[in-house]
Amino acid sequence: MLSLGAHPFLLPSSSPLHTRLRSRPLCSPTSSAPTVSSSSAPPSLRFRFGFPRRGCAADRSRRATTMAAVVSPGDGGLVHDLVSSGVTAAIALGLLRFFEELAKRGVCDQKLNRKLVHITIGMVFLLFWPLFSSGRYAPFFAALAPGINIIRMLLLGLGIMKNEAMVKSMSRSGDHRELLKGPLYYATTITLATSVLWRTSPIAIALVCNLCAGDGIADVVGRRLGKEKLPYNPNKSYAGSIAMAVAGFLASIGYMHYFHSFGLMEKSWYMTLGFLVVSVAAALVESHPISTELDDNLTVPLTSFLVGSLIL
Repeated sequence: MLSLGAHPFLLPSSSPLHTRLRSRPLCSPTSSAPTVSSSSAPPSLRFRFGFPRRGCAADRSRRATTMAAVVSPGDGGLVHDLVSSGVTAAIALGLLRFFEELAKRGVCDQKLNRKLVHITIGMVFLLFWPLFSSGRYAPFFAALAPGINIIRMLLLGLGIMKNEAMVKSMSRSGDHRELLKGPLYYATTITLATSVLWRTSPIAIALVCNLCAGDGIADVVGRRLGKEKLPYNPNKSYAGSIAMAVAGFLASIGYMHYFHSFGLMEKSWYMTLGFLVVSVAAALVESHPISTELDDNLTVPLTSFLVGSLIL
């Protein structure tokens, strides 16, 4: 009788090659694996077609995740975020210069020009948030542009730096000291929303949209259509308050879908309802006389943050 151990094509169990072959798992590449599910295939088919063992599949999954993290766009690190910050700051500065020229040439009314700056700067700034990476320091690089604007407001408001066109485009009366209130609160709000809340937070969207779109549209509409004044504040109108709630709400919904398209935020009917509640609350506080005493650039974002923290 022939012994299988003496077969010329079988390796002895004590052979080093035999030991190495036994120590290696049966793991075949994905490209050569058949389309039959390994969990549903019988043992004979799994042995015959070489389905990978569970450990090999997990190992490939880890390698795929690591590779995706390495090659995914937006994870370029500090250089990527620094370039993005420069682009964002350049666009913001270009917008400010544009409105400065409008104010200098008297193209539109000073109050309208100021509100156009109020609406445009913050809303355009939000558009560039997806440009940054998902790195830890990305929010701070993004906050550089409004952060620099805080310094400019302080220098202009204190009279250390002179720029009559900018003062005229951002103040009600043309007094440079006025920049230490509303415009300074505005820049500080956007800086904090960027560096602390960032683009995955619906509170950041509600805060910026109600401050920029909501409050800005309220003044524009209220001055033109606000004949019916509110009983508790003769300086505010029904038209202006309604326009603020609607504009802040629609802008929030628009940016919810915008960030969702980049995979940065989920969208839902609950969040939509939450944005509505926040916008209505911000409009009510803005119409109250306390907002005139303190400044609506302070009360509107504070209300949006507090109410948004409760429901969003």
